[in-house]
Amino acid sequence: MRKIAAIDIGSNAVRMLICYVLMNEDEYFFQKNQYIRLPLRLGEDSFKTGSISDNKINTLSNALLSFKYTMEVHGVEHYKIYATSALRDSKNSNDVIKQIFDLTGMKIKLIDGLKEAKVIAMVNPIEKLDFDKTYLYVDVGGGSTEYSIVRRGNNKKSKSFNIGTVRLLNNLVDELVFDEIKEWINENIKDDSKLKVFATGGNINKIQDMTRTKLGKPISYLSIKDLYNNLLEKDITSRMIKYNLNPDRADVIIPALKIFISTMDWANTNKLFVPKVGLVDGMISEIHSSMS
Repeated sequence: MRKIAAIDIGSNAVRMLICYVLMNEDEYFFQKNQYIRLPLRLGEDSFKTGSISDNKINTLSNALLSFKYTMEVHGVEHYKIYATSALRDSKNSNDVIKQIFDLTGMKIKLIDGLKEAKVIAMVNPIEKLDFDKTYLYVDVGGGSTEYSIVRRGNNKKSKSFNIGTVRLLNNLVDELVFDEIKEWINENIKDDSKLKVFATGGNINKIQDMTRTKLGKPISYLSIKDLYNNLLEKDITSRMIKYNLNPDRADVIIPALKIFISTMDWANTNKLFVPKVGLVDGMISEIHSSMS
């Protein structure tokens, strides 16, 4: 049974997804075999100093080596590594990529925000969407947030903004970015009464659990706002204990909620659907398409 893998080097964490490639009649399916997430937080270096430090490079190298050995054990045939906001914004990104290749033999590909948005949108079942509805996808990362709009089945429009949880946490976001996103959404949606909003990324998956929203059901605006207000009243330790959060999630969850709440306000919606997919899921589809 064939296996493929996708590695996403993000601003907050590095993720690897290994999937089986299954075929039923004429349709391919990807069954998750293993998912690993390591909280490296490269964005703390890149966004603050403009470069990735030697310490972070060594940590990233060790992380990728552990992924490499895991893929060998699983018998993975094909894999790709994409790096997003933290590495693409770093002044020494080319040096980092070369050092990582020299240390691990693994090639990293930098992708821009538009490519990131399009790959994430690949995994969404567009062929099953209602023709007369408009769909807005928002993926909140550590360094950037990607938006995609799908209208009439396949009319897509995507845009990436330099606003993310790690940037917000370190006060490295110009407030004008919020105005830019609002304007872009308003221009492209135009008060569409049949709008449906989907949110992706690790934070919204955790938010769904924290709000006790059942799988497959949308998260309500009220429950997200209540969670945001409750978390603001607690320190990191209290958040970790009450909601069973890891330290690297307990701090970024608040800026993530701020972006999701703002998006719902701009889109004039009181529901947020969570398909539980991300960049690595889109990469799996992309990898398989390139193999065919």
